[in-house]
Amino acid sequence: MIVAFSVTPLGVGEDVGEYVADAVRVVRESGLPHRTDAMFTSIEGESWDEVMDVVKRAVAVVERRAPRVSLVLKADIRPGVTDGLTSKVATVERHLAQ
Repeated sequence: MIVAFSVTPLGVGEDVGEYVADAVRVVRESGLPHRTDAMFTSIEGESWDEVMDVVKRAVAVVERRAPRVSLVLKADIRPGVTDGLTSKVATVERHLAQ
């Protein structure tokens, strides 16, 4: 399963990069495959529990410093598929190259 999520601290001003970095650090330390871009962090794991534990901890680390937190989450639930972070992009790139 792949989960793309965005954690945004609210009530801390416009510069939220430091807070977001705290959340991304949790994801990187999880050891699960992941990617971060300008809008979302995607993380891949074998089960809801595995992936959602990381999301929950990423939210919690921001929640410790911000009075309010917004979470946006999108999930691709596809049992038995591994390396989706890479293979899904490779499929699109293959079609673009044609």
